[in-house]
Amino acid sequence: MIFIRRDAALIPKKVLDVALRAQSDLEKLSPEKRKEFIKKKSYIWRGFSKYLAKMSYGKCWYSEAKDAGANFDVDHFRPKAEARRTEETVDADGYSWLAFDWDNFRLSAQNCNRLNTDDKGETHGKGSWFPLLQGSPKASWDNRCIENEMVVLLDPVLKTDLIYIDYDDNGRFKPSQLCVGIPALRVRSSAIFYGLNLEKMREARFEVMKDAKELFEIIQQSALELEQFGDDAPMRSIERQIEQLRMKTRADAPFSRAVRTQLIKIGADDYLIDRSLDAE
Repeated sequence: MIFIRRDAALIPKKVLDVALRAQSDLEKLSPEKRKEFIKKKSYIWRGFSKYLAKMSYGKCWYSEAKDAGANFDVDHFRPKAEARRTEETVDADGYSWLAFDWDNFRLSAQNCNRLNTDDKGETHGKGSWFPLLQGSPKASWDNRCIENEMVVLLDPVLKTDLIYIDYDDNGRFKPSQLCVGIPALRVRSSAIFYGLNLEKMREARFEVMKDAKELFEIIQQSALELEQFGDDAPMRSIERQIEQLRMKTRADAPFSRAVRTQLIKIGADDYLIDRSLDAE
């Protein structure tokens, strides 16, 4: 998971205007008519998909998976219909007033956004889940205090939510070593609700991490072998390998956060990490 800067300049005005008109119409409806109205207008948020993809270089905002053959959903970070808080507690209307608000849209791989069952029979995926921390205020149609909610799920559009993310040697998404308490709970919960450690996801992340680690070790070995040539050592061959490694750390590469994390752990110098495409 990397920071995503939302950029309205990437979205055509006509696409934004359609969403604004739908929002205006929604505000005029009685409560019993809102859900059906939203359901019939699903094409509106789907129309944002390719523009959201530009903001993340074609990657899922939650997992950083990048697969040209993958189907992506436009997820409502705060659910547009029911919002499940716990196994026993569901708010039937969720955040319906945000159904057409593109600030609430996140590009999501389907296995992050939709409920999935793993080999152990455990359910992963966001679905309608949107748990809040104990004691949190809860927004509603009549009191839209979303800025006061204490949210469990990590949000890729907030830099502060991404500080304590780490990955183990097998590619599992986890809290960093120094992260405890509520921040650690949020990282662990996000791994479950976004399906970030489903076996296929973990394997894909691990393979990318492994490739980067092996390339780093090859670079180290090449440098040792070329030292014997002194000033005549052909640095260009190593530079090509370094550039290959840097490409794996760039924001447009799949699982780049995990690759960066691993390289730092094994002692890679900072110049091996390419931050040229990082959102500011």
